[in-house]
Amino acid sequence: MSRAPHLPDPPVDGTGGAPPPSVANTTPADTANRRSNGWLRSGLFWRTFFFLAFLLAASMAAWVASYRIIERTPRATQAAAQIVSLVTITRAALAHSAPDLRRELLFDLASNEGIRIYPLEDNDRIEPPPETTLLPLVQESVRARLGSDTRFAGKVNDAPGFWVSFQIDDDDYWLRLDRDRVDSASGLQWIGWAAITLFLSLIGAAFISRLINLPLARLTAVARAIAKGGQPDPLPESGPTEIRQANRSFNQMVSDLNRIESDRAVVLAGISHDLRTPLARMQLEVEMARLDTAAREGMQSDLRQMDAIIGQFLDYARPTDSATFTPVDLSALLQDVVHGAARIADMRITTTIAEGVVILGNPVDLKRVFANLVENARRYGRADGADAVEISIGCAAHQGRAVVDFADAGNGVPDAEIARLLRPFTRLDTARGQANGSGLGLAIVERVIKRHFGALHISNRQPHGFQVNLSLPLHDPRRTARSPAA
Repeated sequence: MSRAPHLPDPPVDGTGGAPPPSVANTTPADTANRRSNGWLRSGLFWRTFFFLAFLLAASMAAWVASYRIIERTPRATQAAAQIVSLVTITRAALAHSAPDLRRELLFDLASNEGIRIYPLEDNDRIEPPPETTLLPLVQESVRARLGSDTRFAGKVNDAPGFWVSFQIDDDDYWLRLDRDRVDSASGLQWIGWAAITLFLSLIGAAFISRLINLPLARLTAVARAIAKGGQPDPLPESGPTEIRQANRSFNQMVSDLNRIESDRAVVLAGISHDLRTPLARMQLEVEMARLDTAAREGMQSDLRQMDAIIGQFLDYARPTDSATFTPVDLSALLQDVVHGAARIADMRITTTIAEGVVILGNPVDLKRVFANLVENARRYGRADGADAVEISIGCAAHQGRAVVDFADAGNGVPDAEIARLLRPFTRLDTARGQANGSGLGLAIVERVIKRHFGALHISNRQPHGFQVNLSLPLHDPRRTARSPAA
C-alpha cells in the first residue's frame, strides 16, 4: 500500500518552525536590531504617535481657547489704539503739511509704513471686513475715539486690506492698512502649527517606541533562542530603571533554568545508574534462579519494560544542542529504521521514501524519534482481527522542507482525545488496546522535532487508522558555505 506523505499544518506563528535564514550565525541581538528597525510597522509606534498628537492638539486647543477668552479684549484694545494712532498721525501730517509736499508724504507713508491714503468717493465699491471674534471689539473701540461715523471695509474697489475712513476738514478719506495688522492667525498659520505639532508628535513617538521596542525585541529574541535550546548572551543590564530591572530578572531566570537543567541532568544520570544497577542484578538473579520457563520469561519481560521506561525518561529529559547539528541523510536514516523494524514478525511496512532528502540535525535523536513512532504503531496500530500491524512510511521534499509521514491501519483515537496524546505521561489505553508504556513516546517525538525547528501534526487516518506527520527544514549547503563570512 503506497501513499504520498501528508503535509502537516504549520505552527501558529506562520514560520513553519523553520530557523531564520542565517540561524547558524545570527545572534538574538541581531534579530532584535532587525525587528526594532521596523518601527514604522509597530503598533506601539502608531499608538504613541496618535496619543502624543492628541495631547498636543488638546493642549493647543486649550491654549487658543484661553487666549481668546483672556487676551481678546486687551488685544482688541491694542489693535484699536494702533489704528487710531495711525489715523490721527496721518491726518495731522496731511493737515499741517504744505500742499506741494503732500504727494511726497503720501509716497513715504506707503513705501515705509504700508499706509495708503485714498479719497472716499460715493461710488466706491465697498465690501465689509471678514467676520472674526476680534474685529467687533476693534471697531467699537475705534468708533469710540474717531467718531461713530467711522466706516470699515475689507475691500474697496476690489483692493483688499483693512480700510478705515477719516475726515480732514470736510473731506473724507480712506486709510488702508495691511490686513495682518488686525487679523489674528490665518488659516494657513493654523495649518502650519498643526503640521509642526504632527511632526513633533512623529519624532516623539519614534523616539519613545524605539526606546521601548529595542529592549522588548531583544528580550523576545533571547526568549525564542532559549525556547529553541540555544544559549544566548545575557541581556544588557543598562538603560532606564524598569528595563534594567526586567533584564536583570530575565537573566536571573535564565541562570536558574540552566542550573535546574544541570541539576536535572545530574539527577537523571544518578537515577539511571542507581536503578539500572539493581535491575542488572535482578536480571542476573533471574537467569541463575531455578524458575520455570514461564515465570522466568515473565520476570525478564517486566525487567526489560522497566529498563525501557527508564530510557524513555532519560530521552525526554535529554537536551538537544542545535550547535552540534550536522547534515543528516533523512532517506537513509528512515531506510535503516525500516530495515530494523522489518525483523519483527507481526509487522508489514510499506514505504514511499524519496532519495537524497538531507536535513540538519542530530542523527541519534532523529533515529530515536523514528524508532519511537514505529514502536508506537507496533503497539497500538493493530486493527481488530488483523494478523499483523500495517504501517506506511513516506518521505519527500516539498517547498524547502522534508515531509515525513507515519501511518497505521489501526482503530485510531477518539477525535476529542488527539490533542492529549502529545502531553507527557498520557496514554489512551482504552482506545488503542494496550496497557504498557509510560506515555512519553509522542511527547519525546514532539520535543525532539521542535528542537530541530520542525512541526508535528497528529490525526486520525481515513477510513481508519492513525497518522503522524513531521515537517523539517531541508539542509541548504549554500547557506552553510556562506555562514563563516556572514
